[in-house]
Amino acid sequence: MGLVTRDAGRARARGGSPGRPRVIRKRFGQHFLAPAWAQKVVDAIAPAAGDIFLEIGPGTGALTLPLAAAKVTILGVEIDRDLAADLAMRSPAHVTIVTGDFLHADVIPFLAGLEPQRTPAAHDVHRPRRFRVVGNVPYNVSSPIIFRVIELQRQHQLFTDATIMVQREVADRLVARPGRKEYGVLSVSAQMHTRITKLLDLPPGAFRPAPKVRSSVIRLAFGPPAARVPDDLLFDRMVRTLFSARRKTLSNAVKRLDPKGPDALALSGLDGRRRPETLQVTELARLADCLSIVRRPPVL
Repeated sequence: MGLVTRDAGRARARGGSPGRPRVIRKRFGQHFLAPAWAQKVVDAIAPAAGDIFLEIGPGTGALTLPLAAAKVTILGVEIDRDLAADLAMRSPAHVTIVTGDFLHADVIPFLAGLEPQRTPAAHDVHRPRRFRVVGNVPYNVSSPIIFRVIELQRQHQLFTDATIMVQREVADRLVARPGRKEYGVLSVSAQMHTRITKLLDLPPGAFRPAPKVRSSVIRLAFGPPAARVPDDLLFDRMVRTLFSARRKTLSNAVKRLDPKGPDALALSGLDGRRRPETLQVTELARLADCLSIVRRPPVL
């Protein structure tokens, strides 16, 4: 991951105009947000004095520059080096652009070194500094990006919320309730660690080029998990295994999970005739807790 300064941006731009046509790189899933819709998204984000934003995939700056006008500090992580250089050239000093793939970049040291661009008002001086995430992310990697944001939050407990634009179907999966066909691993992982709100729906015409799908802006608000589990990795593996057999009964699904799966199911008190897709997040956490218990070696 590399820092792009305004001087480096000018060098890469080779004297070109910021308004010149941009090459759309299909491998990056690029769809750029129109200015009028970008302002609606910024209004939904509601930036406030003292906020520090991590922006995933700032692209041409459709969200970056209106957010910067609200006098917030921004770290943008852009995978396209040419877009990063151009945006760095056009951004004010309180916007930092780095090149890299967010899925693999170590962004925390960069964020830790940033300071708020503007001090909160006197009546709000005791409000903690907020680190927030925002992004119009490539739809072909939206789920991995959401998993990555959640994992960073689990590790560092840094972010207040994440406002992300995703394909409408992904938004439906994020907010899906048990028993719905959209309910799955993404639903459970997100609902375990965040409180999800759909803020805005956008038509294909809000982007250039227009995608073939509709879009939604969702907010993931971070806070205490919906339930405590003794082993996050065990919980994640259990959820993935159970939902790979989502239509089977729990009695059959837990046999694929672990040799002691049936013992854990009996200890949990859950009805073995139910299907994994009907379990609430808290019920899945209970099953994971019981699995952890029955796997412990006996005390001699």
